[in-house]
Amino acid sequence: MDIRQTRRVASGRRRRGQWLRRGLVASVVLLGAAFVVAYVRSGNLCDQGPFVAGPTPMMAVVHCDYGGPEVLRIARVPRPSPGAGEVLVQVRAASVNPLDWHYMRGVPRVMRLASGLRKPADIRVGVDFAGVVAATGSGVTRVAVGDAVFGLRRGALAEFVVVPADGLLQPKPASVSFEAAAAAPLAAITAWQGLRDHGQVRPGQRVLINGASGGVGTYAVQLGKVLGAEVTGVCSTRNLAMVRALGADRVIDYTTTDVTRLPDRYDVIFDTVGNHALGAMRSLLTPQGRYIGIGGGSPHTQRWLGPLPRVAAMALRSLVGASSMTTFVADATPADLASLQQALAAGTLRSQIDRTVPLAQAVDAIRYLEAGRARGKVVVVMP
Repeated sequence: MDIRQTRRVASGRRRRGQWLRRGLVASVVLLGAAFVVAYVRSGNLCDQGPFVAGPTPMMAVVHCDYGGPEVLRIARVPRPSPGAGEVLVQVRAASVNPLDWHYMRGVPRVMRLASGLRKPADIRVGVDFAGVVAATGSGVTRVAVGDAVFGLRRGALAEFVVVPADGLLQPKPASVSFEAAAAAPLAAITAWQGLRDHGQVRPGQRVLINGASGGVGTYAVQLGKVLGAEVTGVCSTRNLAMVRALGADRVIDYTTTDVTRLPDRYDVIFDTVGNHALGAMRSLLTPQGRYIGIGGGSPHTQRWLGPLPRVAAMALRSLVGASSMTTFVADATPADLASLQQALAAGTLRSQIDRTVPLAQAVDAIRYLEAGRARGKVVVVMP
């Protein structure tokens, strides 16, 4: 290759590099512009003016903006009507979950890519409910008006909610109160999937529940025993007796004892708190042990990425050694809700309720849950 050819090749490479840089800059500019437009245009029903309740109003908890409990309000909104294959449920009780304050605050902020950039796209609050079928749409044969039911549906903190008849809806066991049924769905299914699916708990294994007195933890203690495990629960002094009563073989008071400094080893650790370093928690595992972490942070920490850095660290640690570390987000299914219904009916699983409050105090209920001191579940009862 002579000098002229060499120069032509070099010149071609420079031009390609320039076009590549220009393309990248243009892409970044377009993406930035698209984000700004999406941010400005993002909104919700509140932007349309005051709610018009119509001839059949109901009371519901809503939030027009992201923020603390002060953004919540109890408003008169239109009562929904069931369509084909749907059921209208008159809610008797609904429980609150950490999921509610995550959506309320829009934290971690990365979740706003799906929930609404500037304002929450869905202003409804709550997911767990129990109540009575008030009306059915065409084609519904599975339930009838007057049936007591429970399940999961966004917007459960309201006097009425519409649910697909073949979706996350089950008959309420006659032996279980509306409050106890409403407390269970999301928390119990999270515990069930964590221990059964991700922990693969087997009879005789040793299981540690960190955060055993919380909403998910109280069900996890019981389900660990259902799966035949030897269960150790970690909680505060005031909750020791309660966790023992739920079936824990052993309880550890975290106010006086650092569990990571004990010599015990566990086949499965189900961590609903995330208050210890991953290295310290891994040291508590047997060589083939499994760590499942679903907790970590508070409304005032990790506001942008939330648990993502900890999740990445889990993945990296799982590449070394035989033990594994993972996390998950519960994916409630009709099959899991049916299993929960059977466990509640049989009495092998029961709801630990910290307190019940009227709908007028629903905002206080979420504020109390955010403080992280709830002993089990907090339930809102409808007027």
